[in-house]
Amino acid sequence: SLVQEFITDDFKTAVQAVLDQALKGEETANFEFPLITKAGARIEVLLNATTRRNEHGRVIGVVGIGQDITARLAQEREYSKLIDNANAPIFGVDTQGRVNVWNQCAKKLVGYSIDEVMGKNLVQGFITKEYRAAVKAVLDKAMHGKETANFEFPLITKHGVRIEVLLNATTRRNEQGQVIGVVGIGQDITGRIAQEREYSKLIDSANAPIFGVDTQGRVNVWNQCARKLVGYSTGEVMGHSLVKEFITEDYQASVQSVLDQALAGVETANFEFPLITKAGARIEVLLNATTRRDEHGKVIGVVGIGQDITGRIAQEREYSKLIDTANAPIFGVDTVGRVNVWNQCAMKLVGYSTEEVMGHSLVEEFITKDYQASVQAVLDQALHGAETANFEFPLITKAGARIEILLNATTRRDEHGNVIGVVGIGQDITARLAQEREYSKLIDTANAPIFGVDTQGLVNVWNQCAQRLVGYSFDNVMGKNLVEEFITKEYRTAVKAVLDEAMQGKETANFEFPLITKNGVRIEVLLNATTRRDEQGNVIGVVGIGQDITGRIAQEREYSKLIDTANAPIFGVDTEGRVNVWNQCAMKLVGYSTEEVMGHSLVQEFI
Repeated sequence: SLVQEFITDDFKTAVQAVLDQALKGEETANFEFPLITKAGARIEVLLNATTRRNEHGRVIGVVGIGQDITARLAQEREYSKLIDNANAPIFGVDTQGRVNVWNQCAKKLVGYSIDEVMGKNLVQGFITKEYRAAVKAVLDKAMHGKETANFEFPLITKHGVRIEVLLNATTRRNEQGQVIGVVGIGQDITGRIAQEREYSKLIDSANAPIFGVDTQGRVNVWNQCARKLVGYSTGEVMGHSLVKEFITEDYQASVQSVLDQALAGVETANFEFPLITKAGARIEVLLNATTRRDEHGKVIGVVGIGQDITGRIAQEREYSKLIDTANAPIFGVDTVGRVNVWNQCAMKLVGYSTEEVMGHSLVEEFITKDYQASVQAVLDQALHGAETANFEFPLITKAGARIEILLNATTRRDEHGNVIGVVGIGQDITARLAQEREYSKLIDTANAPIFGVDTQGLVNVWNQCAQRLVGYSFDNVMGKNLVEEFITKEYRTAVKAVLDEAMQGKETANFEFPLITKNGVRIEVLLNATTRRDEQGNVIGVVGIGQDITGRIAQEREYSKLIDTANAPIFGVDTEGRVNVWNQCAMKLVGYSTEEVMGHSLVQEFI
């Protein structure tokens, strides 16, 4: 018995009913049921049950023509599971527009459960009124085999929120190819549309002129900044040819070339060109031309983000003029050391014209051989971002004269911060160096002892007179501590205090102190301690200009002794009339000791 022995218990009644109907002449098509194999496996069969008759037309049985649909059903279940678990909202309607597919993502997105939507009219129940006709038209087309891609429409969620959906409407057919409905695979583009609106607002309100053209070069984007800058409203430019109507004739070919390259996918950065404003003014624009593509990557135009560099170019021209007319020699080299800046002062100083130096190697052609390595090192350091200040080197003029230059080497960078060369701002210090040498000679040959110490108190100046006076040669004292090695112990603290004050900018005049000569003789020195500063005003030490007052002090002591022992009364008063001299003879004559009269008023107390 087919039914009793080979059909599973749960399908026996149904299969028996199909057979009974066929035995009555009612045939059944596409009846699905399982069979159990000898090995115990379950296979799914799609059955056409046909009545079997003899030659007299009498029913003598049933013939079943089946198909093994086990794999197909497994695949359908897999497809059904994929649809249900897909990360996109998927719904389906039958030929009457009633919902018959509603996956989990659709449930989460719209908020309605399967039970709430199944069998309901999609358009009437879930589409906003203003979109019902358009959505129904898309479904009707799909019912006629005309599928629609990327159709945007809104759905109203269970909570009344409007969400934007991007829909692909696909015709659904049965195995005979008959249309049985439509399946819609959607994407929730609510966030994307909000972002697009935000981007559109940002573009329109951006603080830079932004415009766009389509593949024919017609304007289709024109933001507020572009309107303010150029003076044309959106209505005046939309759909017009950017190049032909708004670019000067001398730039039309190059601007068109930039747009054509961007339409071919080759974008351009930092392209400078002029725009003519509505008022007829010429403004300079720095442009980044970017290829514009749709969601499939197809080129649909070009967007240009610009900057108004009219002011900057005017400033650059002003800077260029200032550099060229500056009262200091200014030159520049590129990354390989070739001259690319040479101002008028450099021309006058060195004698070479701009044409004679431009593109030539600065180091190889204009620096003396003995300085080529050091100058090249300074340029190399600046090309690596390590700038050098106050570097001295010689230049040879066209006339063959050697001039001394004090150089500040500054790294030159483009707008992206990339090193593009070095600019050197110099000073002609030829005369200054000659003067310094003269001053140095004057100091060294001066008829007064002159010495200097650095900030550590170490000797770094010691002229010939100091050598003769103290007996120590230049080599004997250089780098030695002045106070510790050449000042007597009882004066070290006082002399150090004078030097320290001078290091703080407080100079001292007429300070007396003793120096011990190389031969052990004590000499008395009257010192003026002067703060020594570099060209930036930083304290770098102290210079002391002295006088040997040993003889004068001996003479003063002798005069004092002569006055005190004179055979006549001698007294003295200061400007206030107070006694400050009172010799021995005065003491004997008047009877008052020195202590009794010193500082007292001569007239008031003794006259």
